[in-house]
Amino acid sequence: MEVTVERLAELVGGRYEGDGRILIRSASPIETAQKGQITFVANDKYKKFLKTTAASAVVLSEETECFCPAVIRHGNPYYAFALILDELYPEIEVLPRALDGTAVISDSATIGENCAVGALSYIGKMSRIGKNCTIYPKVYIGNDVTLGNNCRLYSGVVINDNTKISDNVIIHSGTVIASDGFGYARHDRGIKKVKQIGWVEIGNDVEIGANCAIDRGALGPTRIGNFVKIDNLVQIAHNVEIGDYSIIVSQVGISGSTKLGKGVILAGQVGLVGHIELGDGVQVGAQSGVNKNIAPGKKFFGYPAREIMQTKRIEACLSRLPDLFKRVKKLESDEK
Repeated sequence: MEVTVERLAELVGGRYEGDGRILIRSASPIETAQKGQITFVANDKYKKFLKTTAASAVVLSEETECFCPAVIRHGNPYYAFALILDELYPEIEVLPRALDGTAVISDSATIGENCAVGALSYIGKMSRIGKNCTIYPKVYIGNDVTLGNNCRLYSGVVINDNTKISDNVIIHSGTVIASDGFGYARHDRGIKKVKQIGWVEIGNDVEIGANCAIDRGALGPTRIGNFVKIDNLVQIAHNVEIGDYSIIVSQVGISGSTKLGKGVILAGQVGLVGHIELGDGVQVGAQSGVNKNIAPGKKFFGYPAREIMQTKRIEACLSRLPDLFKRVKKLESDEK
């Protein structure tokens, strides 16, 4: 596919500078882009490559200088570039819109029109699959599962009983939805498993990465809100609630019954204890450990997590400890 710069600028609602007739065939990182390719800069540390890139066009903010053959200006370059990628690389159907003969589908399950179900997949009793869904080979869908319209489940996904998934949800390989929560009762003869009788509810336009585990509620639901984006290797325990538009980055662990408001961001390897609440818009820096409630809009960082400026002041003091220790030793020696 070849698209002119002028057409791409129109598509993203931006404006172009330079030669709008240049044809773009593909996209590439700014460091390696060549003639016929488009790239972007949304992070200041990549601006240095604007002097050397061979790209035919670059997507930039309004204020960033560039003397490339063509520039597309947009208030949000990364978002604009995402729209351009959709245009240059349209989805290619890899499965026929049909039910593979080796798939096992319960007689009481219902499959919406225009669905693809791949080889060796399983769909259990009373489950309901919406329209235009793509279920890749070797997907397991248990009993009484609801899957909305336009969903995509990649190979190796497991959706256990009673899960409720809304429209436009993408779940990547190896992820398990509605596994048992971690519930046990100690007693004088050992440890008794507490049966987990809840379920999982997932909102619209959610994407869940590979090898995640989202546990069913112990009693009642575990809830994932609309437009939530979850990276690979994330653990979400029983009865957790995640508000709309939140972003959960790789290797995060959220303990049971914790509640996240809307637009929360948890960076990589953040750990949250159970039964706490994070308000709307909270951001937590990488490798932080959160052990208490956080008010809306706050930015926390550290182990244990504190307000980010407090953590920075503590770190600044800690870096001076060796010199302070030497001064104290000298003062003690002088006193003797």
